[in-house]
Amino acid sequence: MTSPLELRPDEITALLSIARRTLESVVSGGPAPLFMPPPEMQNLYQPCGAFVTLRGPGTRLRGCIGRLSGDIELHRIVREMTVAAATQDPRFAHERITPAELPLVFVEISVLSPLERVNDPLNDIRPGVHGVYVRRGNRTGCFLPQVATEMRWDTRQLLEHCCARKAGLPPDAWQAADVEVFRFTSQVYEEPRLGITLPQEPPGPVYVQPC
Repeated sequence: MTSPLELRPDEITALLSIARRTLESVVSGGPAPLFMPPPEMQNLYQPCGAFVTLRGPGTRLRGCIGRLSGDIELHRIVREMTVAAATQDPRFAHERITPAELPLVFVEISVLSPLERVNDPLNDIRPGVHGVYVRRGNRTGCFLPQVATEMRWDTRQLLEHCCARKAGLPPDAWQAADVEVFRFTSQVYEEPRLGITLPQEPPGPVYVQPC
C-alpha cells in the first residue's frame, strides 16, 4: 500500500509550529492565523489526510479531529484540524482547553496514507500498523493506528470497536457485505518526542494574516 508522506526535520518543525501557533491563538480567543511555508518545503503543499490530536498531562486526550481525504494541502489541513480539535470535538464540549492549560497540552499530528479498501480485514489489517475506517451508508467510523496499540486490541477487537463505538453499527458489522472496510497507515509527529522548543517566531511558516 502507499506510504504516507515522510517529512524532513525542518518540515516537521514547521508543521508543529503551525499547529502550536494556531492552538495558542484560538484557545486565547483570537482568530486562527494563516501561514505560508517556504516554497522549498514542498511536502507541506501536498494534499493528504491528517489528524491533529491534543493531549494533556499523562497523555490525557483533550481533542482529536482529522480528515481522511487528501484534497487539501497538508499545512492547511493541519491548521484547520487544530482549530477543530481545540474547539469542536463534541466529547469535550463542556471542558474546552483553557489558556491556562496551554503549557501542558501537546500536539500530535498524524499524516495519513491514502485509504485502501480490504476484502479480508482479519488478515489484511495489522493492529498498531494500520488504521481502520468502516462505512455503511452515512454511518462511518475510524481509528488511527496508534489506538489499537494503546488499547491492546487485536484485529477483531479493533474492527468490532470501530463498528460499535465509532460508526454506531453492530460489533460484527464489518463482516457484512454492505459494509466497506478500509485500512491506512500514518506517520506520527509529536512535540514531546521531538523535544521541540518553539522560538519566538516559528521556524519556517510565514505568518500571513488572521482569517
